[in-house]
Amino acid sequence: MSVFASLVERLADLLQPIFATTATAAAIVLFTMAVRLAIHPLSRASARGQKARTRLAPELAALRKKHAKNPERLRKAVTELHAREKVSPFAGILPSLLQAPAFLLMYHLFSGDRMAGHSLFAAPLGDHWADALSHGGVFGPAGRVYLVVFALVAAVATFSYRRTKAQLAAQPLDLGQPTPGAGAITKVMPLLSFATLITVAVVPLAAALYVVTSTTWTAVERALLFRTDRTEGGEGAGGVPGAVATRA
Repeated sequence: MSVFASLVERLADLLQPIFATTATAAAIVLFTMAVRLAIHPLSRASARGQKARTRLAPELAALRKKHAKNPERLRKAVTELHAREKVSPFAGILPSLLQAPAFLLMYHLFSGDRMAGHSLFAAPLGDHWADALSHGGVFGPAGRVYLVVFALVAAVATFSYRRTKAQLAAQPLDLGQPTPGAGAITKVMPLLSFATLITVAVVPLAAALYVVTSTTWTAVERALLFRTDRTEGGEGAGGVPGAVATRA
């Protein structure tokens, strides 16, 4: 982890002439973007997996209708379909899980004591929102920085919420078999986009910058990936042919 810390520090030194006292904050943003760019192939693999599952959606729906009264036969038929088409039922999920180690590493890097003495304008990178509230309140110097961060997070979350809701409307969540409570999950899933607001409120500002940058990258990346799909193949909502795209 010290290697990554050194990289951020060196990048901050390079950015010092341009960003002055906010050079470390700019380095965090750029370093996060570099990491997301490095794992972009995983996001593309996730998108391909989602399209593979989407392609089989009509056949899966037909199987569920045919074997509605025989869950065991349905499970076997779905397994055979996946095997015949060489599609994993976890397509689109595993690539996203592989990103977790990188995300955890970045979080710990930006939430440690290394950020002491660095700031984003009037807000110290090692402080929390509670610290900003106790030193000037919501509209104090540090509080105003957080207001801008929250506004950006809310905008990205709203975009992701609308996109996910539209995708779920185009094709309900496919859990592989009839599942009690699937309707409730479908309603709650789009709201998870706003969980980032809670994260930003409780982690140090340096870690919050990582979260904001990463979630914004995810929203833009998925929009571009599936926008390309829509223009090339005329697919449905969100660029996937009637698909629901899990977040990368």
